[in-house]
Amino acid sequence: MIYLDYAATAPLAEEAWQAMQAWLAPGRGFANPASDHVAGRAARDAVEQARAQVAGLIGAQPEEVVWTSGATESNNLAIKGAVEFHARGRAHVLSSRIEHKCVLDACRWLETAGATRPVRVSYLQPDRLGRITLPQVMQALGAETVLVSLMWVNNEIGNVTDIPTIATALRERGVMLHVDAAQAAGKLPVDVREVPVDLMSLSAHKLYGPKGVGALFVRRRPRARVAPQMHGGGHEWGMRSGTLATHQVVGMGAACARAQRTLMADAEHATGLRERLWRGLQDMPGVLRNGDADHAAPHILNLSFEGVEGESLRAALHDLAVSSGAACSSATAEPSYVLRALGRGEFLAQASLRFSFGRDTGVAHVDTAIRRVRHEVQRLRALAPAST
Repeated sequence: MIYLDYAATAPLAEEAWQAMQAWLAPGRGFANPASDHVAGRAARDAVEQARAQVAGLIGAQPEEVVWTSGATESNNLAIKGAVEFHARGRAHVLSSRIEHKCVLDACRWLETAGATRPVRVSYLQPDRLGRITLPQVMQALGAETVLVSLMWVNNEIGNVTDIPTIATALRERGVMLHVDAAQAAGKLPVDVREVPVDLMSLSAHKLYGPKGVGALFVRRRPRARVAPQMHGGGHEWGMRSGTLATHQVVGMGAACARAQRTLMADAEHATGLRERLWRGLQDMPGVLRNGDADHAAPHILNLSFEGVEGESLRAALHDLAVSSGAACSSATAEPSYVLRALGRGEFLAQASLRFSFGRDTGVAHVDTAIRRVRHEVQRLRALAPAST
């Protein structure tokens, strides 16, 4: 099998595995990082070192990094927590129709009885290239807007949103900005010293760390405030209670440290593979590139294939690990809501593949994928010509 699904999850980096082993061995590293004894303090030191490593990747201060179980929890804490903290004030949230499903579901929860007060949520409509622009954002703001939530890199089509410009404009308006950076951190330069985001979500397993751990950047100056969504012992400055999994935390820290060292080389490698795959397929009739090619993340390429049935195409490519969209939505047979928002019809949205690349992807893997996709698309079209 050729693995081309790095946007869903990346394999564990050797550095992360090495860091985790000391905290997984029987009889070693099991102490609670919150305990005030020698073993507990050792675990706490490891947690704080990892916190500094995560902060280093994004230009933050260590005390601005709050541990979570992953980007889904971080997104929920940011969105629900910001609105709840400001519950007596403004009650309007602005997002877009092509955000990650956990962001959309959190926003829809706010619109229902789940929130402590009625919350109005507006969803920006992207253009046909999937772009969300500054003029759109500014036009949709209102006097009651408390939070804007946008992803830096779209997880399905790879579009890079101009977060630096949007963040600066929102700071001038006094509106908080939450950014889902799960597909951006470790892929693009991300520096919160230069980009005034207030809240930013990270996921370890997207950047070669372990599953089950992530982080939320919460700016200290000017201070972003969120109400906790998990209550207990008041861990993580009261924002996220619960005993930390030391082995997962140190794994994320090591993965972030590696990503910081090799970011530019990794991005150049992935970009070369992405464009090689596109060059190998673009001359085929009825192949459409989804997203904005001029503002694309290095590691994601999303293509639609006219004249084939999507499920049949994916079944035929059994030796390629590729995706039809976001991994979190793969349990449903529904076509990608992201591609539908771009104007792709239901049939064409289903006949789409997301290819994503990583450190272990090689030129030979991409060349094999080109041959396999070309062969199966041509074969399926010949067997059963379909309408688009």
